[in-house]
Amino acid sequence: FISEVMAEDGDDGPKYVFVNENNETKDTSRGYNGKASAYYTNGDIYEGDFTEGKREGRGIYRYASNGDKYDGEWKNNDRHGIGKMVYNKKGEYHGYWENGRRHGEGVFTYPNGDVYSGWWKFGDKEGTGTYVYKESNMKLFGTWANGEMQ
Repeated sequence: FISEVMAEDGDDGPKYVFVNENNETKDTSRGYNGKASAYYTNGDIYEGDFTEGKREGRGIYRYASNGDKYDGEWKNNDRHGIGKMVYNKKGEYHGYWENGRRHGEGVFTYPNGDVYSGWWKFGDKEGTGTYVYKESNMKLFGTWANGEMQ
């Protein structure tokens, strides 16, 4: 069923298998618009929308190396817009993304049940936010910078 592996010009070898919504295996995603799946040689899988051959629109990306999964919006091959990332055994984030990083308003729930709800900048807690400790229900509310309470 999946027989052709694609490599873009200038690449050293196989990068992924591309299967479009008609179940046709293609040798490139370039210029493709619509739903498709990409099966990467490292075991990662993307299923979702493509625009001009790039991950753009809505899609799910499963990371084989660590079991993480992102379900949300994409732009120019990056997580961008609203999405949910489940970090295997590390928690989950639901909120805004920009250029592949947590950026804007979002909620991070840690494995122990603690929750941070607030603003993010380039992947770090930044701006106004609240951290709630599940065990004691104690709340820290304030201003964050570079991931730390100020």
